[in-house]
Amino acid sequence: MPYYLGIDTSNYTTSLALCDAQGNIVAQQKKLLQVKPGSRGLRQSEAVFQHLQNLPALSQTLFADVPQACNHLSAIGYSQTPRPIYGSYMPCFVPGETFSNFLCAYANLPCYSFSHQEGHIMAALYSAHAMHLLNRTFLAFHVSGGTTDLLAVQGTESGMQITPLATSQDLHAGQLIDRIGVMLNLPFPCGPALEKLANDYRGKPFSPKICVRNGSCHLSGAENQAKALFQSGASPEAVAAYVFTFLQNTICKMICEALQTHPSCPVLFVGGVMSNQFMRPTLQIICDAHFAAPNFSADNAAGTALLAYRFHLANISSSR
Repeated sequence: MPYYLGIDTSNYTTSLALCDAQGNIVAQQKKLLQVKPGSRGLRQSEAVFQHLQNLPALSQTLFADVPQACNHLSAIGYSQTPRPIYGSYMPCFVPGETFSNFLCAYANLPCYSFSHQEGHIMAALYSAHAMHLLNRTFLAFHVSGGTTDLLAVQGTESGMQITPLATSQDLHAGQLIDRIGVMLNLPFPCGPALEKLANDYRGKPFSPKICVRNGSCHLSGAENQAKALFQSGASPEAVAAYVFTFLQNTICKMICEALQTHPSCPVLFVGGVMSNQFMRPTLQIICDAHFAAPNFSADNAAGTALLAYRFHLANISSSR
């Protein structure tokens, strides 16, 4: 049975995954990059170094889980860029690219490059049991540490075509969460711990003033307001609830504006921030919402493995 290997080396996680001949993810291995307490993240050089350390051990464990895949790989897919647009680049993806190309050269396998964003979307479609959305146009909201992108997506035989609709003009959602989390002395990345605080809040609901202009948002004001709230004596739970309410209302506003030009489109939520349960009930009310499972919402290589599978089959079909 043929297998397809996916590799993703983001600024948060080293990830590998295997897809089988039926398009099922049969194994995953991931390791969060280590960040010093009190830091807001890693320099790119630090991320590159950790990926180089992580890839050999993770690959050994992955193939130990599915030993038959060692001699039956058909193709490898990897994340080369953050987004599928010209000029998109981050050094942290170079280790995955190098590792993939070395393996393919050694084993004489086809090697396919994708964007980290495409991988997120494909992984979300798979885990949400929503692969059928590739048969139509849908909206994807990619919300993570480095992304707050609202996209129109059209499936193709080998993958997808992405059209950017809106984004953040300053901070990204994950950056906002991590900055406030570090202020509250939470472990990095701060999303899970900040969400727990927000869920423990029992006070009056917040109605923050958001800023969405021409479909895109501004989030830096939320950081200033959350800091002021904390300095005024508000509890960490209140600050966390404020931040997630601000993000929830901002995302809702952006979606409502996008649906005016893309009526009746389902919305797929992808990226680590969208594993958040605090915001989910409201988002489910305003649109036909589809969410990735938590393990497929955070950074992963399942999407690149699935893309390699689809792309390889499409190439075989077109060559006949």
